[in-house]
Amino acid sequence: MLVWRSVILVPNVQFSLGNFFKHLPSSTISCPYRITTKTLFTTRALSSSHFETLTSRQKDQLHLYVHTLLQWNQKMNLTAVREVNEVMERHIEDSLSIIPPIKNSYVSHCNDSIKNINLVDVGSGAGLPGLILAIACPDWKVTLLESINKRCVFLEHVIGLTGLSNVQVVRGRAENLGQDLCFREKFDVAVARAVAEMRILAEYCLPLVRVGGLFVAAKGHDPQEEVRNAERAIQMMGASLLQLCSVESHSPYGQRTAIICLKDHPTPRKYPRDPGTPAKAPL
Repeated sequence: MLVWRSVILVPNVQFSLGNFFKHLPSSTISCPYRITTKTLFTTRALSSSHFETLTSRQKDQLHLYVHTLLQWNQKMNLTAVREVNEVMERHIEDSLSIIPPIKNSYVSHCNDSIKNINLVDVGSGAGLPGLILAIACPDWKVTLLESINKRCVFLEHVIGLTGLSNVQVVRGRAENLGQDLCFREKFDVAVARAVAEMRILAEYCLPLVRVGGLFVAAKGHDPQEEVRNAERAIQMMGASLLQLCSVESHSPYGQRTAIICLKDHPTPRKYPRDPGTPAKAPL
C-alpha cells in the first residue's frame, strides 16, 4: 500500500492533511486526433460502467464520501446538489469519467507508466475530481489544492474517514504554488473541474506540470470556442492542445469533454502572475 500522508512545511504555503460519476466509460478509449487552430476534433469514449469495476472497498469509500459530503453540506456550501443519486451521477461519475482519457493520453504521449502518477487537482473544492481519483487509483499520489480553509478541513476529515493514504491536502493559491520551486513543474498531471475558463486554467495549472506531463480540464459537451480562445494562453505556458475526448455518461446530464494539453516546454518564469491577476486579466 502506498502511504503518503504526512505534514510538509514549505515557506509561504500552509498544508493540512487529512462523488463527476458512479458509472464511467470503459478504459478502452481512443483519442487519436491532434487539435489544430482551425479545426478542433473530438473523439468519443463508449459508455459503460466503471463504478462496477471498482472493488467493494472502493465502492464503500465512495458511498462514505457521498454521505459525508451531504452531511457537511448542511452546514457549509460544498455543492448545490442535495440528493444522493444526483451526487452519484453529477459528481462521482463525472470525476471517474476522466480516468480513461488521462491513462490513454499519458501512455501514448508521456512515454511512462500510468502507475505512481503524481497528480494535482487545482481548485479541488469538495475533492472533485481529485479525491475520487485517489479512491479509484490508489497507486497515484494525489495533491488536493484548495485555497479555502473550511473546505480543506472537510477534505482532511473525509480522507481520515475513508482511510486514504495517497492524498495530500494543500491550502494555498495556484498562483503562489506555481512560483514555489517545491511545486513548480513537479506534477505529472494537473486536473481541474468547474474552476474557471480555459484561459485562466492554463495559467493556474500548467506551471505546476512537468515538461512532458499533461493538463486535463473537465468541461461540458461543447467547449470548442472556449478552447480556441485559450490556445494562445496554453502556448504561452509552454504547452500545446493535444486532444478533446468526449465522454458519454449514463447520467441525465449528458456528454462531458476532457480537454487534454501536453506540456512541451518549461513555463516562462514570470508565470503564473500575482494572485488574482489571471482571473482579472486572462491571457
